[in-house]
Amino acid sequence: MKVFCGRANPTTGSVEWLEEDENYDYHQEIARSCYADMLHDKDRNVKYYQGIRAAVSRVKERGEKAIVLDIGTGTGLLSMMAVTAGADFCYAIEVFTPMACAAVKIVEKNGFSDKIKVINKHSTEVTVGSDGDMQCRANILITELFDTELIGEGALPSYEHAHKYLVQEGCEAVPHRARVYAQLVESKRMWSWNKLFPIHVQAEDDEKIIVSPSEMENCPGVPSVYDIQLNQVPRSDFTILSNVVTMFSMDFSKQVNSASTYYTVKLDPIKSGMAQVILSWWDIDMDPSGTIKCTMAPYWVQPTCNDVQWRDHWMQCVYFLPNEEPVLQGEDVYLTAYRDEYSMWYKIQKASKTDVGSCVCSCQAHLLWNRPRFGELNDQNRTNQYIQALKTVLKKDSICLCISDGSLLPLLAQYLDAKQVQCSIASCYFSIFKANKLGDKIKIIEKRPELITSSDLEDKKISVLIGEPFFTTSLLPWHNLYFLYARTALASHLTNSVAVLPQSASLYMMVVEFKDLWRIRSPCGTCEGFDVHIMDDMIKNSLNFRESKEAEPHPLWEYPCKSLSDPQLVMTFDFRLTYQKRIVYLVFYRAGKSHGAVLWMEYHLTADISVSTGLVQISDEKGNCKWNPHCKQAVYFFSSALDPGSVTDFPNAITYSIRFNPKRGEIAMSFKPLWRKADQTINPSVIAC
Repeated sequence: MKVFCGRANPTTGSVEWLEEDENYDYHQEIARSCYADMLHDKDRNVKYYQGIRAAVSRVKERGEKAIVLDIGTGTGLLSMMAVTAGADFCYAIEVFTPMACAAVKIVEKNGFSDKIKVINKHSTEVTVGSDGDMQCRANILITELFDTELIGEGALPSYEHAHKYLVQEGCEAVPHRARVYAQLVESKRMWSWNKLFPIHVQAEDDEKIIVSPSEMENCPGVPSVYDIQLNQVPRSDFTILSNVVTMFSMDFSKQVNSASTYYTVKLDPIKSGMAQVILSWWDIDMDPSGTIKCTMAPYWVQPTCNDVQWRDHWMQCVYFLPNEEPVLQGEDVYLTAYRDEYSMWYKIQKASKTDVGSCVCSCQAHLLWNRPRFGELNDQNRTNQYIQALKTVLKKDSICLCISDGSLLPLLAQYLDAKQVQCSIASCYFSIFKANKLGDKIKIIEKRPELITSSDLEDKKISVLIGEPFFTTSLLPWHNLYFLYARTALASHLTNSVAVLPQSASLYMMVVEFKDLWRIRSPCGTCEGFDVHIMDDMIKNSLNFRESKEAEPHPLWEYPCKSLSDPQLVMTFDFRLTYQKRIVYLVFYRAGKSHGAVLWMEYHLTADISVSTGLVQISDEKGNCKWNPHCKQAVYFFSSALDPGSVTDFPNAITYSIRFNPKRGEIAMSFKPLWRKADQTINPSVIAC
């Protein structure tokens, strides 16, 4: 049986219906899960095991049977820990059917089937009684329902229901409590992810400034958290304005209330500055005494820790205040954390009176531009490259059309004295044009490129076609090649001597060794002495269904890696769509474990000016890489290098095959490691098929 799945074609920008295997969605969900990442979190696993042992001991010391409820059991790991620690019986609840089935097999393989019952339901559907899912209420509650924001996976309603219907009053809980922390900072870099800064344009006669409209300037933005690897942000990028404060704590051994509420804490600013950003994280105590603690605190909060535990399933939170506000050292400032069942947001006030309510974007810019896109638009160096490139192609009589989402290029072109500037739908907001007194000078054409007619262009031919390119539907670097489709669709409306900016684009690749990111795709084998190979096999099977043949997007500025090879030019797109399959040898110049290949695009605005969406530089002789912080790069993981127990005889080269499908906007790729014999040399020349 086949099913039809809607998928956006990044080349054409349209949604196409493709025939897929009936198990397509099933395998995608498994392949993209982060169970392996959690099981590689040694600190998490050890602390849970210690907390579970302590909880079982406390129940046994009271002369009671230890009956455990494990909500969100996943592989069944925590349930097996509980039984090993002496629990008499464990009810392991898992709503995700494929994982529940795997948990049954894992529990059986490890010899615990007689003491662990896996229940494939949401915990709120579980029944208790002689004919129910559970024979009696549990006196130990074990959960791992947390995300970076702590409550984003529905932990609060699950706890609330469990205490009402599934566990005894005064039960032992692992973890026992959680605390949420906050710190007020000033950071131009982080604030650039939330607001549009003034943009300077050096025109022929004078300097002009692009300003944001008042509705955008005063917009509180969106309240959603920006979760990042905060440990990769240098201390020089932010100024701490307050000490760390505890916003609130939750005791999971008691009744939990999931209703919306807020918590207000008085801050004592330790430095004067602009209050812009709240950095937040949490920790959990696995026992009532707080001696077994698992923390998400960033490096500057735990300076005595030589190696902060790396995690990708739990990171740190960046919250943007509705508007920046000056604070003075020593003055009274009140910070309020608001939460509903699933999310949080923050506000500050100079008085203790609390302004209840959420932040809602009123300017729409925060709905079109994500946080990295704001940062990209605020990058003055990048803007200067576009300005210099535009100066080389624009003339006094230029008829200019911009094809990009949410781009400021039309304003740059107008300030650089193009005769007429037009932009396609979503190229920018009219309010920005109006705020810069260009509302009547830049024409917005609310049509897709292939639907634009001569009358839309006032029967004039386009002499300059520009784009960044940036499109909100793009996930992988080459998805922005929609610009090529648009250029082709507009061919009849272009002059014979049309200038196109960018004039071409190149796809680059480099083999790297990741410090930590490889763990998200690495098999676990055993975890704390328990065999979880069944989960490894299930994920591998789903990856092989399709995902292992595809690259996935990651913001590599958050994930340190070192290059093992030089950057390799894979193919160049010159708007004529003449692409061929290529097989290339990529020779390694540094020893290391080749975890995968990174791919990115470089756009050649002119012959001399290029903008990279990936590698910025290789910073030292060790090969440490610096990546564009505004873009995600494509990562293709080599399955042979992800197993921690694999051979240490590293390959000397990788041979790869790349094919671009212009109709589907997809790149098919395959890689094969090569080992060089002592008397053999590898020719890195290109072999065309």
